Amino acid sequence: MQLAILPFSRIIISGNPQTMSGYDEQSALNGLQNLDSQAIAAIYDRYFTEVYRYVRYRIEDDATAEDIASDVFMRLLEASQKRQGPQSSLRGWLIATASNAINDHLRRRYRRPTDPLSDHLPDQTAIVHDDVDQREQYRTVRSAYAQLTDEQQHVLALRFGEGYSLEETAQTMKKKLNAVKALQFRALAALQRLIGEANDE
Repeated sequence: MQLAILPFSRIIISGNPQTMSGYDEQSALNGLQNLDSQAIAAIYDRYFTEVYRYVRYRIEDDATAEDIASDVFMRLLEASQKRQGPQSSLRGWLIATASNAINDHLRRRYRRPTDPLSDHLPDQTAIVHDDVDQREQYRTVRSAYAQLTDEQQHVLALRFGEGYSLEETAQTMKKKLNAVKALQFRALAALQRLIGEANDE
């Protein structure tokens, strides 16, 4: 019997939900494979904020980031229904799926015609000079970040958006520690160069 795909916020749990302190990953994986609603809710409670933070680091808009994070958990449920869900690391599977969902979103976004720039500019009469400088710097950094490769964005989002250690980042990205260190160094160097070029214009 298949479990209906529902938004996670509408899943109803019978009994007491599992607490964060009582969370056991292997039990959650087993429950997920059996499409147990309590296990699914525990996984959602445990990982949604982490997935959202990762997505939000790479996507500027709160609502879009929340939609993508929710979509990651829908993909988890769909994969589990097809017996293609994670077998060992939920965190790794969710972050990898989030990265793919972000890339899907960005591909769709860049295929659409862009909105006029004036729609996104703040009302110049309502802000002070410092705020303008801060917004400009933010746009410069976001623009530079968007020019990095997907892999460079991924490592920076894990290290600085999620606060993962180098070891956790290596495990999540399925790379050797030295490869992650080199990737992070190249990503930061590229980011610094792109910001410098933008400031020189």
